Amino acid sequence: MRVPELEPDIIDRVVEMAWEDRTPFEAIEEQFGLQEKQVIEIMRREMKASSFRMWRERVTGRKTKHLQKRKFFSGRFKSDNQKT
Repeated sequence: MRVPELEPDIIDRVVEMAWEDRTPFEAIEEQFGLQEKQVIEIMRREMKASSFRMWRERVTGRKTKHLQKRKFFSGRFKSDNQKT
């Protein structure tokens, strides 16, 4: 899947949101229009290989990274820059 050309500050924010355990991929998609596969490609491109592997291991199967798997929807901290 092709990743669109993004400004460096947008890439930094996407990486930051993807790195956060409680920010779901759906929030990144709503704010930036990037699907989970595109976010993974950005992470792969922007991070060192060892950091990417560590991140993938951590988020794979994590319930908090997918809204449909979460047991909560509110009452958690949300960044002012995050739309959902």
